[in-house]
Amino acid sequence: MKKTTWAAIALTAVAVSWGAAFVLMKDAINAQPFYDFLAIRFTIAAAVMIAFRPRVFKAIDKTMLKHGIPLGLLLASGYITQTIGLELSTAAITGFITGLYVVLTPLFGWLIFQQKVGKQLIWGVALATVALALISINGVSFEIGQLWVVLCAVLFAAHIVGLGVWSPGKDVYALTLVQLLVVGAVSWVGAFTDGAYQSPPDGAGWFAVLFTAVFSTAIAFLVQTWSQSIMDASRVAILLTSEVVWAAVIAVMIGQESLAFKTVIGGAIMIAAMLIVEWPTKEVREELIQPRLLD
Repeated sequence: MKKTTWAAIALTAVAVSWGAAFVLMKDAINAQPFYDFLAIRFTIAAAVMIAFRPRVFKAIDKTMLKHGIPLGLLLASGYITQTIGLELSTAAITGFITGLYVVLTPLFGWLIFQQKVGKQLIWGVALATVALALISINGVSFEIGQLWVVLCAVLFAAHIVGLGVWSPGKDVYALTLVQLLVVGAVSWVGAFTDGAYQSPPDGAGWFAVLFTAVFSTAIAFLVQTWSQSIMDASRVAILLTSEVVWAAVIAVMIGQESLAFKTVIGGAIMIAAMLIVEWPTKEVREELIQPRLLD
């Protein structure tokens, strides 16, 4: 299989874990301040990575920090602005505007780094945007809080573009750890600024923390960093946007929400967008992963 095919499969798995995390966090954050939840989540995620590879710090040099710290700050800022916007606006509108990073990512890549935008990608972005609108919007309103979410989408798009430019040729594991440590540090500042730290109040809260820390953070961002070292940032954005679809599916499966017809249509359009972007073309020649015989 092609490397990018494996990357697409892995990114889809990441989107599934993020969709599940959204459902889990919905109740957990109501019982624990957001900064506190985020701080313990990213701290555990970083600790897990360090435990599995204690020598990872040897791969962290000045160049790694020069790129990893700004990426981590973008990621942390994205989470913070999204939360502020969610407090001031509706969840549906917040979800849609956040998902607009799928549109902003190729735009930033083109404006800042002169990256080419093909017809397949344009169609994919257009369809993904329509899908997000069908899945997320249940009404139209305009509020001041939405400006925070627009900023969130800008930050997430900048993070994806920056990761695509800076991750090739670097130690993926170390770069991921640096980002997680930065987000954790920023979150702890917020947690102590708004008062004493509050731990998860019950078993359900701790399950949400551990699931999001291990699967939706440590493994997920490791996969994203690796994928963007071999894959176009705009394609990554579209694949990750399917998180909205998986969040809806999981919410329906556990009885948290009912499945609307427009959600089904939106999910089908999202899948179509992913297939269009990932469909091979004659112009693209990618390296194949060769099977390796057992030693």
